[in-house]
Amino acid sequence: MKETKLTKIILKGKDVSESLSENISNVRWAPLHGIPFERRIQTATVFLWVFLLFNCLCIFGWSLLLPFLWPLHIAYLIYIYKDISSENGGRRCEWFRKLHVWSYFAAYFPVKLVKERDLDPKKNYIFGYHPHGIISMGAFSNFATEATGFSQLFPGIVPSLLTLTVNFKFPIYRDIILALGIASVSRHSCEHILSSGPGKSIVIVVGGAAESLDARPGIADLTLKKRLGFIKMAIRTQSDLVPTFSFGENELYQQVGNDEGSWLWKVQKKLQKRVGFTLPLFHARGLFNYDVGLIPYRHQVATVVGAPISVPKLEAGQTEPTEEQIRHVQQLYIDELISIYDKYKDIYAKDRKQDLRIIN
Repeated sequence: MKETKLTKIILKGKDVSESLSENISNVRWAPLHGIPFERRIQTATVFLWVFLLFNCLCIFGWSLLLPFLWPLHIAYLIYIYKDISSENGGRRCEWFRKLHVWSYFAAYFPVKLVKERDLDPKKNYIFGYHPHGIISMGAFSNFATEATGFSQLFPGIVPSLLTLTVNFKFPIYRDIILALGIASVSRHSCEHILSSGPGKSIVIVVGGAAESLDARPGIADLTLKKRLGFIKMAIRTQSDLVPTFSFGENELYQQVGNDEGSWLWKVQKKLQKRVGFTLPLFHARGLFNYDVGLIPYRHQVATVVGAPISVPKLEAGQTEPTEEQIRHVQQLYIDELISIYDKYKDIYAKDRKQDLRIIN
């Protein structure tokens, strides 16, 4: 009996080994010569951004080995603990957002920004970004940098891309994203930005962690039916809603199969409930190959900014929107999102496997 089990294990090991060998032999390696230098710079820029958090943690960890820096570490950690910039709109640095390096980043895919309507700089806006994708590369390129010319297309509008508060706990990394104008997605942060003057706006990746688990090439499933918080925020602050759809966002990575009910899906859902985010198991290309790695594929990302949706005014003494108001605005929002998709799907989503779906 033991010999039989051992034999099965050995045979299974051989099958796995043969499968790995076959897959490795099928990897397409990047040539050493013949690729324009600019394309190599683009790839290197995206590589550095994808691994930025890891690199920041490594640099900070390495610096802890230097005793003469410990007083600075103590001061810096106290500063991180006390600093509330992420809750007050970030520490936007325009020259940093306009660095040419971000143009290389956007040109890698490339990322394109498409405007449907002008936006009144006297108003405030909540941009709802869809789909989440794996890492929301389009949202970063368009709203955290000037690589696609947002301020030229929408003069007077100052967007703040929002992310999870936990991202502002990581040394060095936090200061980089704060300089890009990225802020916390907390209620206080949203209200602070939207009330800080005309044109001040926020960008929320509405689908969040749940939607990232459905991010697959050719698929556009949006987790939106139960996402009402951003609509309530818009009505409370009298900010117009701007549906925004990025064609190509889901095409940047392949994801390991995680059908609903599978062990992987259950693990990911448990992680999401416990810590507020989850980790899709994804892959794309590498630095020196086109088939294995965590660098996104080169695929155009076309971000279409739709028409703004006005929200109803609150009555005297009313502090919260009614269910009827929320549902009405939600339907207007979904209708505009579908309109954007239908208008551009045959231009930017020719290889789609199915049309847009709004799911729970």
